[in-house]
Amino acid sequence: MSKKRIETTTSKTAEWTCLSRAISSLEKRPHYRSDDRLALSLVPGFVRLLLRVPFAGRLFLKAFAAKGMYEYVIARTKYIDAVFKRALSERFAQVLLFGAGFDTRALRFQKEAGEARIFELDAAVTQEAKIGQYRKRGLGIPSNVVFVPIDFDKEFLTLKLDQAGFQRDAKTLFILEGVSMYLEPESVDQTFRTIQELAGAGSEVVFDYIQASVLRHEGARYGEKGTTKTMAKTGEPWRFGLEEGEIGPLLSRYGFELRDRRDAHDLEEMFFQDPAGGVVGRINATHCLARAVRVEE
Repeated sequence: MSKKRIETTTSKTAEWTCLSRAISSLEKRPHYRSDDRLALSLVPGFVRLLLRVPFAGRLFLKAFAAKGMYEYVIARTKYIDAVFKRALSERFAQVLLFGAGFDTRALRFQKEAGEARIFELDAAVTQEAKIGQYRKRGLGIPSNVVFVPIDFDKEFLTLKLDQAGFQRDAKTLFILEGVSMYLEPESVDQTFRTIQELAGAGSEVVFDYIQASVLRHEGARYGEKGTTKTMAKTGEPWRFGLEEGEIGPLLSRYGFELRDRRDAHDLEEMFFQDPAGGVVGRINATHCLARAVRVEE
């Protein structure tokens, strides 16, 4: 069997997310501006210089990004940032990021982290590229940050985490940002069974997923056609999606209770609404965000 592309080269979607965050950190438009200035440190030097040219980032996105995906990445980043910071303020013992890519929360929120340990799971080649960029830019890696290379479809999560010093049954925030849609359905099931096994009382999981209709190429959602065309070119196809109403029952099977679900319309109201109630940026409607809490058995 041939290797998946992400086993041999860095994830294109992880790179695109990092670039979008870097562009967003330079935005003058208040609704579009986000706080991930460290993302700029992870893009190549010539790209960083180019992005400082007025409107260069926006023109790049208009040429190469599907409608509403930039807005979605901004909203998703802000949403999960808020969940991340709240978990740290509530003294969660651990944070576990699945498919961390070029995410910088472990460094950005180091002051808030206190004694919490932050574990980053990802394909080895992407993780090595990220660590290399940190070192190249002189960004120190804090002692509470643990990198765990893994192939989600082939390796045992619990074994890898045990070897990395992950504490079972501790109050943990599990983050699957841009992950579930790339896994086979059996791998999604195994991932959530593992989370159920590892999660201590009060643990939370936050993740995004795509609507199942997108996998059927129905083309009814804003930005869907452009998004599926873009994904076909990356070599990282989507494999998993959920139907309307499936998210609550799915989480319940793994001992979690759905506390929040946001679709594109909800996210537009949260992050792109002006004082008059108008929407200043439409969000790609292929994705949803969800947050759930471990319930007592």
